[in-house]
Amino acid sequence: MRMRPAVAVTFLTATLSASMLPATAQAADRTAADDTTFSNVVVNGGKDIVLGLTTRKTVTITWTAHDPQGVAASWAYLWHGPNTDDADGAIPLYPPTGACVVSPADPATSTCKVSLAVDAARDFDHNGLAGAWKVLAGAQDATDEWTEIDEAGTANFKRYAKVTVNAAPEPVKKGRTITVTGKLTRANWDSGSYTGYQDRPVQLQFRKKGSSVYTTLKTVTSGVGGTLKTTTRAKTDGYFRFVFAGTPTTGPATAAGDFVDRRLSLINKRHSRTKKKFLKKLWGEK
Repeated sequence: MRMRPAVAVTFLTATLSASMLPATAQAADRTAADDTTFSNVVVNGGKDIVLGLTTRKTVTITWTAHDPQGVAASWAYLWHGPNTDDADGAIPLYPPTGACVVSPADPATSTCKVSLAVDAARDFDHNGLAGAWKVLAGAQDATDEWTEIDEAGTANFKRYAKVTVNAAPEPVKKGRTITVTGKLTRANWDSGSYTGYQDRPVQLQFRKKGSSVYTTLKTVTSGVGGTLKTTTRAKTDGYFRFVFAGTPTTGPATAAGDFVDRRLSLINKRHSRTKKKFLKKLWGEK
């Protein structure tokens, strides 16, 4: 628990309604309000925040602030780094919008929500920012005491990933070998481009025509530049795809299914039956 009233006043006046600040609020030294607590801190509904190179998202932080003296105002923001004084990332960089509502059943408790505008091109300039971020939560009670907790919650920011697939040849005869290729890439915030993701496990999956369920056939490891290549047998018509589960710093990715059929094999079978019928008719056979 730590006090930074000057920072809190700046954040409050830029983000929350002026009516939430009592007239006695000052950017002066305060003593820690040990009886102020924060709970139910949730970022983005508890879901990972996956960003590409130019992704723009509105991310919410919700929390509950409680103080026996009553909560005059409360605030929260995201930060990344060894500590808040040496943070290499902070959101919001620009004023968000937010509000706190006093509980009708308990005047000492307020539920709060703040919406943060996240812009990958603006806010994420190096790959080291991927991973776990922390939530700083602060409050001012009715007696003008200020409290901040640096690690009231967490959030996960991940780099957006993409995977492609191509199954060939198509069409193919039943039982023949199919070669499935693709590429796994992810957003590189250092270079501002998508680059290959090497040495990652990727599942090859198959869905039979007419079915809605994919089955995993094998796991392939991405090679240099994120390349994917493997072989399998053509048993029936259907769709092949690659699926990447993601990592603590990179989001998941699923390729659109690539359809392969056995039309050539079926044509040959029909041709063979037609040829036999013709020969029987020619020689008068039944």
